Parts: sequence; structure tokens; C-alpha cells
Amino acid sequence: MCVQDVIGGAQVYLPWPRLTRRYVVAVRKPMDLPFDPIERAAAIWERRFGEPRAMAAVTSIMRAHQILLGELDTLLRPFGLTFARYEALVLLSFSRAGALPLRMIGERLMVHPTSVTNTINRLERAELVRRRPNPADRRGTLAEITPAGREVVSRATEVLMTSGFGLSDYDDGQLDHLFGLLRSLRVSAGDFTE
Repeated sequence: MCVQDVIGGAQVYLPWPRLTRRYVVAVRKPMDLPFDPIERAAAIWERRFGEPRAMAAVTSIMRAHQILLGELDTLLRPFGLTFARYEALVLLSFSRAGALPLRMIGERLMVHPTSVTNTINRLERAELVRRRPNPADRRGTLAEITPAGREVVSRATEVLMTSGFGLSDYDDGQLDHLFGLLRSLRVSAGDFTE
């Protein structure tokens, strides 16, 4: 199945018949401003409030999140995935049985139960995941990756690895340094203990 891209008329191949045009969405073009808006905000912040470093750093992290999420979602769109859905599929593919309780998916992905339900619903509609009763908990439900889900996650992973997950401008040392900086923030937030 092939649909025309909303922006440039490029053909986008949707690998599964249940995926529809709604996955082909225009992505905003670069702003190409003649100045760094975060640097400008930091200068104004300093005049009005004082030390701007923390504000500039957190604003940069938030902007980087927007940029990366947009890029990754664009790369995953031909597979009918968002990055959140991709993460859920990867998590299920990593599990021994290919199935996990929804509660555990939320814990491992560090998202609200409502987000997990929404993600699994969409993956189930695309026939990449199926729900089944949890034999260890009568009230619980397992999400199980399907063979189609395994195939999609494998092909999507190749695309993401080729793109360096949107971070191909950084060398290995810079990636390790960035991971270390953000890891300490996650430890402080209580994500895990060292």
C-alpha cells in the first residue's frame, strides 16, 4: 500500500493494510532564525531574574526532546508507529515470553497507566500486539507481541540504528558523556538507585 506524503508528494509505504493515511502528517520545517532564541531568552532572563544557566539548560533539553521526538516519529511513521509505540514493542520483544502485564509495561517505560492503555490499544488495532488474560493474575491482562509486531520492530530498529536515533552528529564519547549527565538527573529523580 502506498500513500502520497502531505508535504512533498513523496511516496510513503505503509507495511500493514490496517494502517491509514492518518499516519502521514506534515512535519514542521526548521525555523532558520537569525539568532538562538534560548540564548536570547537567557540574556533577558539574566537582566530580569538573575542567573540564567539552569533555565537555559532545561529549555535546551525540552527543545532537544521536541526535535528528537519529531525526527524519530517521522522515521517510524512508515511503520505506523510513534516512538512511544516503538518502545512498547521493543520492551515486549525483550521479554522472555513476548508478553508482559500492562502494569509492568507502564513501570518499565515510566509512563502513566492511561498512556500504556492507549499505546497497547493502538498496537492491538494494528495487529502488532494482542491482549490475553494473565494466568498469574485473574484480573490482569497481558500484552503480547505478535509475529507481525516482531517483524515491524526489527525493521524499525534498523532504520533508527542507521539514523543514530537522531544523534548521529555526536561521537561515542559525546554520547557517553551526555548519557552520564542525564543519568545523574534520573538518579536524583528516584528512577532507580545506584
